[in-house]
Amino acid sequence: MVLKPRPNALPWLLVSLLVLVLDQVSKQWVLASLPEYTPIPVIEGFWNWYRTYNTGAAFSFLSDAGGWQKWFFTALALGISGLLVAWLARTPRADWRTALPFSLVIGGAIGNVIDRLQHGHVIDFIQWHWRDLYWPAFNLADSAIVGGAIGIALFGILAPGKPRA
Repeated sequence: MVLKPRPNALPWLLVSLLVLVLDQVSKQWVLASLPEYTPIPVIEGFWNWYRTYNTGAAFSFLSDAGGWQKWFFTALALGISGLLVAWLARTPRADWRTALPFSLVIGGAIGNVIDRLQHGHVIDFIQWHWRDLYWPAFNLADSAIVGGAIGIALFGILAPGKPRA
């Protein structure tokens, strides 16, 4: 008796591709339309378009490290993405609680890798604030990474009794 292999979650990479395309299209719009370092209110007192650049990682971590961080964060993002693709290959296709967060992280990570390789930095343009308190600017790729990480934590780590792939 030959067992038929169960379909894996690799088709969820289409979500990664969608994130990647939306991220890159939004950044092309930013480069073509927004002035640098000038807040443009979207919702007064809360949300601005604000074109800026980040040579580091989250919250500008290592942004002033001298240039080596570009290659470090590129290698880290590619390594994590490769690991997540391998895990998707072992994940059942219907397991959206695993596949969706992995796909979001992959798409966001690759979107920021493209920026690093093409521009030497990541293009950020979403700025949230309240009065004089400003959250660091971010982009759609960052949002996908954070959303994916939250999904991994909620559906993976915090899910009791679920065996991992």
